[in-house]
Amino acid sequence: MNIPSLSSNLAAVYKTLWERARANAAHKAKGWTKRRYQGLDKAPRFTALTVTLNHRQDWSLGKEQTVSIGTLIGRIRCRYEGWNRHLEWLAQPLYHGITLGAAKLWHDPVSKVWYLLVSIEKLLDPRAMGSITTVKGVDLNRRNIAVESNTRGKCRFYPGGHWRHLAERAASTRSALQAKGTRGAKAVLRKLALRERRLNADTAHCVSKAIAEPHATVGLEWLKDIRNRTERRHSKKASVRRRKANRKVSSWSFAEVQAKTAYKTRLSGGVPVWVDADYTSQTCPICGHIRQKNRPDHGLLFVCAQCGHTLHADLVAARNISMRTLLIRQDWVRTGRLSAAPEASGDETKAARLSRYAELRWSLDASSVL
Repeated sequence: MNIPSLSSNLAAVYKTLWERARANAAHKAKGWTKRRYQGLDKAPRFTALTVTLNHRQDWSLGKEQTVSIGTLIGRIRCRYEGWNRHLEWLAQPLYHGITLGAAKLWHDPVSKVWYLLVSIEKLLDPRAMGSITTVKGVDLNRRNIAVESNTRGKCRFYPGGHWRHLAERAASTRSALQAKGTRGAKAVLRKLALRERRLNADTAHCVSKAIAEPHATVGLEWLKDIRNRTERRHSKKASVRRRKANRKVSSWSFAEVQAKTAYKTRLSGGVPVWVDADYTSQTCPICGHIRQKNRPDHGLLFVCAQCGHTLHADLVAARNISMRTLLIRQDWVRTGRLSAAPEASGDETKAARLSRYAELRWSLDASSVL
């Protein structure tokens, strides 16, 4: 490990902080939030035993499943273990279209084991769009971890009741340990934090693995900055119910589920597509009527105020996402290029997309959705 790797890691941290500060300024200008970003008020502190290593400079693979790592006392060589498929990729990276990148050396304080987290890039088949057989949409929320629906009417719910129960129990335990404040309590808090992280990662892995169907176009909602657009009240006099609601919003790990779903979909020969999340649970898939009153009392039941169509609100959102995904795929097949993504388009382009989405109508026949 050398000094340039540490400086690059510090530069990356400050770059992230600056991006968050600029995003906060933009959100304040739009009226999404009144809070000021405080990440640059103090110098960042590195508490985790994690070091970034550059490939061929700080670390490199050797023969017989060994890895060479540069340290302050010289280079060391040791054996490593891993998943069988990943070991095959590392043994013959060029054969599998693998390009190795930077790695992170992480020490688990509980098991006292060192992990080398290697980032890789894998070339995918450019003809993936021609082999698509299924188009589906995935709605993420805090009640159900995910709800998926394809254009043929098949749906699947991934309930989050058990996960919420474990999260609430962990929050109660964490509150009691923080009130105690002893040295032993702080050690248990660190173990509890790692346990919660593993729970979230395992839940996201299981859900994304089930969603990533081979040869499928998977539509995912563009939910960046969703927490700033969601109403949250922060005050010292906030009620227990309000603080509990804020904690649930903050612990919603939608980005991890989407990231794992995206790369698993690509590895299985599918194509992940991001669509606008506007009005997905307020739009009637049958008549196209958009209104907040279609969700009585913001509950789980969707009742269209115009045509009377009644369905589970999360399933309505998943069907609307699947129709938007099908529209993007049809444009891709017709023009040969992917249309403007939500993260790379302006307000006028987004308004044009929403206008096209308003013309979509649900049908079990995938060819007659538009």
